[in-house]
Amino acid sequence: MSFRSTAGAWARRRTTLPRDVIVLGLIAFCVAVGFGVLIPVLPVYARSFGVGNFEVGAVVSVFALMRLATSPFCGRMITAAGERLVLAVGIFIVALSSGLAGISQTYPQLLLLRGVGGIGSAMFTVSAMTLLLNSVETRIRGRAAGFYQGGFLIGGMAGPAIGGLLAAISLTAPFFFYAATLTVAGAVGLALLRRGASTVVSGPHLELLPFRQVARDVRYQAACATNLAQGWTSFGVRTALVPVLVVEVLHRPASWTGVAFACASVAQTIAVGPAGKFVDTVGRKEAMVGAGALAGVSIGIVPFAPNIWVLIGLLCLYGVAAAFLGTAPAAAVGDAAGGRGGTPVAVFSMCSDVGAIIGPLVAGILADQVSYPLAFGVGAVLMLGAAANALRMPSGVPTERLTKVEKGFTDEPTPAD
Repeated sequence: MSFRSTAGAWARRRTTLPRDVIVLGLIAFCVAVGFGVLIPVLPVYARSFGVGNFEVGAVVSVFALMRLATSPFCGRMITAAGERLVLAVGIFIVALSSGLAGISQTYPQLLLLRGVGGIGSAMFTVSAMTLLLNSVETRIRGRAAGFYQGGFLIGGMAGPAIGGLLAAISLTAPFFFYAATLTVAGAVGLALLRRGASTVVSGPHLELLPFRQVARDVRYQAACATNLAQGWTSFGVRTALVPVLVVEVLHRPASWTGVAFACASVAQTIAVGPAGKFVDTVGRKEAMVGAGALAGVSIGIVPFAPNIWVLIGLLCLYGVAAAFLGTAPAAAVGDAAGGRGGTPVAVFSMCSDVGAIIGPLVAGILADQVSYPLAFGVGAVLMLGAAANALRMPSGVPTERLTKVEKGFTDEPTPAD
């Protein structure tokens, strides 16, 4: 028996999810471990070239900017070469650029290589989500997205701890470790993912829908709005301002930020499984409305936390909400696109990137010029607005075959019974 068939049989004995989903979860874990290792040392490494804080921020931002610029072309790449090949090539691009970044001789070289890495990251992200949606039926789409998200979460928790150990050896060691884990992830993708588009269900609802038609679907619109708000709130408010809040407002050592984020990550990881099941049994709308409201309220209260323990509790609540917001919108995109990805997935991914790029800037300006409550409040309003927008979605879990009205097109009356 071949290695691929053995791995597939092993996965099927332990889960109802298709083999490609299991493989994508493993790839996500490898990618997240490497990313978690690198991120804590990247600003310090950039500073070693004698640059200021703006240049340090540019090294982080250029990765997201190039992801955003590349995402619109990923759909065409997938159509031409297939998800499996685009995914592997994207991962290898990030691996090579990360390894070379570790031997950069100048700051411009580091900046350029991080930008190249963003191109590969966009290729991986869009192709992986497209393949994920192609690999599952409607009834398990939420659980598949949850499993994939879980790989990132577990890897993200392990990465910083490993990164701390490697940083004690050398500032460049995490770059080489990241390159190694990505090489493993790319090799796993080429070896275990099915060749060609992995479609497990058939029927007219799987025909490739024009993006214009998908964009008119209220489920897709709600998913994109939620992804934008989540990118803004998670990166622009939580990641950028909570560390400052812990030190300057609560007067705690910076190490408490790591404790708070670790607790929130554990809460989110624990909630991923139940979130996926809820999305597949109760509904996408119900998950997005409830979780969006919980995320908005919890993040809005954060600047008023009287002590570190209340802050940790609020971040854990946000982590639980984030588990649902990482599964339900992805499932809704698959529903709206008829189980296909490509351009719809690329635009969906871009919404998060836009929030992650603009959010930190706006939140920082508001915190400096006005107040922390206002900076957090804007993120809370965006999350609550996304939750309200999701109320337009149809309730319950979609069936494999849907009418146009059930799909969310409201310009036609419901056919008479």
